[in-house]
Amino acid sequence: MLPSQAQWQAALEARHGRALQEKFSAATVALCGLGGLGSHIALTLARAGVGKLILLDFDRVELSNLHRQQYLPRQVGQPKALALADILREVNPYLALDPQVVQVTEDNLVPLLAGADCVCEAFDRAEAKAMLVNAVLEHFPEKFLVAASGMAGLGSANAITTRRLGPRFYLCGDGVSDVAGGLGLVASRVAVCAGHQAHMVLRLLAKEYEP
Repeated sequence: MLPSQAQWQAALEARHGRALQEKFSAATVALCGLGGLGSHIALTLARAGVGKLILLDFDRVELSNLHRQQYLPRQVGQPKALALADILREVNPYLALDPQVVQVTEDNLVPLLAGADCVCEAFDRAEAKAMLVNAVLEHFPEKFLVAASGMAGLGSANAITTRRLGPRFYLCGDGVSDVAGGLGLVASRVAVCAGHQAHMVLRLLAKEYEP
């Protein structure tokens, strides 16, 4: 039997405390890219009770995605934004979702990200990562930005860290490993980096900042 929204909220408050949960519940987070990073981040934030997620990706689920992304075999061929929204509704039925099948570009990111308190960069390509980071820092200096760089291969998970690079800009990863440099993306290490990003988002919503 599905818990009521009041029961759901009470369970979250019992875990996090009312004051902290109110901060999570009032927040809107935008996820730019819904692959190995973005799909993991989204599931973590949904379980934590973040109020609203904006899901942005133009791609479709492929069989090759399933080893490291949070999609199901039956969803192969579906747009990632819509497929992930379906999963998130199962995880947290009271989560507000804005899934959009769209490629984030310099031309459209301002309206796409305007309603977010925090933006997560979770793209695959270095060029797209740089575009998003530069644009958010230029157009939305008041927003928190959590990005990622370096999570490929079987290197130690302990090499993945979170660093503060600006007043509201945080970077997660080892800063070195590249998908073109050997083994490529391995599910466990990608999930570690995604965990860093999700945890940093929750810390920022709680007003806990890295030095």
